Amino acid sequence: MSFKIADRWFEHRRLDEEISLVWEPHADPFARCNMWHVRGRTRDLLIDTGLGIQELRPYVEQVFGRPVTAVITHAHFDHSGSFHEFDERWMHAAEAVEMATGLAWGALCRNQMTANVIEAIESTGYQLPDILLDAWPCENFDPRAYRVPPAAPTLQLGDGEIIDLGDRRLEVLHLPGHSSGSIGLWESRTGTLFSGDTIYDGPLIDGLPDNRRTDYGNSLRRLLDLPVRIVHAGHDPSFDRSRLVILAKDYFDRESPARCPASRGG
Repeated sequence: MSFKIADRWFEHRRLDEEISLVWEPHADPFARCNMWHVRGRTRDLLIDTGLGIQELRPYVEQVFGRPVTAVITHAHFDHSGSFHEFDERWMHAAEAVEMATGLAWGALCRNQMTANVIEAIESTGYQLPDILLDAWPCENFDPRAYRVPPAAPTLQLGDGEIIDLGDRRLEVLHLPGHSSGSIGLWESRTGTLFSGDTIYDGPLIDGLPDNRRTDYGNSLRRLLDLPVRIVHAGHDPSFDRSRLVILAKDYFDRESPARCPASRGG
């Protein structure tokens, strides 16, 4: 089992002076997490930490020039892989024990996933490859040995708490459904939402072992009530409020047309 060796594992792109996107280009789109760097006057955040295949912290600190606080939107393996690298590690309390003791699932190889996990993923339209990578990060890499290192959070977040970056204030939204401890970060001043995997511009997965469909629907309704201008999601491109409404409506139509809420406008 061997692939080409990647020249570099991470890429980044600045959206503006304060928000940048970091990603792993050699990860399959299903597992290619958007990692959002948010620069503040007194604190920088890194929202989500990718697969953890290569060290993320040195890359982020070299590119952006300052230490960061890592906040994960939930404990799935593609968002929490490098959580352990950071001195300040923040996440919702509901998944803190799981993150500290070891994730219930997460694999790079299709044949290491359970049948119900594969079904939950592929039933939405994704087609999982045999390996969720198209290159190795280094010589002698073995994807079969992949595990997310346990990492206890240094701060457990709750709904409504404010993360103060000095010149930016992000409100923690507890958005269970995709997982029990899923969160979004909402900046009301600019209408900016970092949504994690609660909503993104792709097939929404709600059949994994820790998904709860009723909670998922309630969390999407909560997002529809926000005056969102831009969504920076856990996967796929960013989008505006009109696209958020379409994605949420598509989810409700798929689950149960009778439960679909009326659009709240663009």
